[in-house]
Amino acid sequence: MPKQKSQHVDDPAAAGRRLRAARDAAGLSQRDLSFSGCSAAYISRIEAGARIPSLQLLRELGRRLGVTEDYLATGSAQPGAAADAQLLVDAEVALRLADIDVARGLYAAALERAVTPHERGRALAGLGQIAFRDGSLPDAVRQLEQALDLLPADLGERAAHIETLGRAYATSGDFELAVALYEQALATAVKRGDELEQTRFAVVLANALVDAGTFARAEEVLGRVIARTSDSRDPLLHARLYWSQSRLHALQNDPQSAARYARRALAIIETTEHSAYSARAHHLLACIELDRDNADEALRLLQRAGDLLGNDGDRLLRTRIRLEQARALAQLGSPAEAEALAMEAAGGFAGLDPMEAGRCYLLVAQLRADAGDSSRAIELCELAAELLSIAPNRFLIEAYGRLADLFQAEGRMDEALGVLKLAVQAQGVAGRRLV
Repeated sequence: MPKQKSQHVDDPAAAGRRLRAARDAAGLSQRDLSFSGCSAAYISRIEAGARIPSLQLLRELGRRLGVTEDYLATGSAQPGAAADAQLLVDAEVALRLADIDVARGLYAAALERAVTPHERGRALAGLGQIAFRDGSLPDAVRQLEQALDLLPADLGERAAHIETLGRAYATSGDFELAVALYEQALATAVKRGDELEQTRFAVVLANALVDAGTFARAEEVLGRVIARTSDSRDPLLHARLYWSQSRLHALQNDPQSAARYARRALAIIETTEHSAYSARAHHLLACIELDRDNADEALRLLQRAGDLLGNDGDRLLRTRIRLEQARALAQLGSPAEAEALAMEAAGGFAGLDPMEAGRCYLLVAQLRADAGDSSRAIELCELAAELLSIAPNRFLIEAYGRLADLFQAEGRMDEALGVLKLAVQAQGVAGRRLV
């Protein structure tokens, strides 16, 4: 037994037993737990009750083991631990109520005071969700990846964080990462026999495959999940399936089918209180109405989407709404307003969503060409094609086609033929015609 007395450890032998129990629970050896200034041999002496560690050392050991220094020292919970836990609860409530600034501050405070990996993971996950909502994709990816490494594998809330991380990957153009993440989550759900998570990740996997231009695989995944859930009474599940089918048909340039499925999704969502889902559904339907040359109806839907979203809503979605408003104004014969709004939207997408930025530049290229400014139109078309080439999509094909027409009009036949070949290659990668 140690000869010195301690004001912070109740009993050296009991403290040693608690340290060993916490280390065993964490699955760490004494060597694993050791660090500079605290060797495996010293940890062995603490566990034997032969040494009394300093409070600073207990704090570091506790941090590595996911327990508090007070637990190791006296076996009691750390004073204020309940208040720290309440920080996370308050943060999660604020996030659900879209009180983003409050939620951000609470999560940051919770992260600073986190003791266990679980607490740290929850705080990072909340900050990652907020970063994605704000359009800060690098921060969202970093924080959500760290959170998933810390949160327990069987934690139900992981599903929401996995879904958002996949959306962040896809929005950044990392479709392969998004697909791989969702496939792994789906395989885990199948292994566990969790029907709800199987359906959830099948739907988001299908959407990621649509974004990546892998339409045949998306159809296969959607077909399986529709067959499996045909008897489900969950309205939001059916809405999400209709949503996915609508996006698939829209990107395959089938606006009639896309509109049919979008309206089915919207009809279901409007019976719920999910205003964010409803805003996205109105936006999707507006895109489809623009493809059908119904600009007035599209503007009405976009106005409704903006109203549902409110001032604190998803930054990327607000920017997407502005892009579609620009498209509508172009159809209605207001080119100056359309161009200004499209360039504003392009700035909003910069560094966040290259494909949507590409669509902005493609629209402005069309407006410049209509105004007789072919050199500027070519420059913008080339920029649009570069941004849109992340994955095969109908907008990329449109950019190549418009660029070929502009080259041909200037007598640059070799360059026109070159971009048409690129269009054919993109069609081949997609496995079907995109326009």
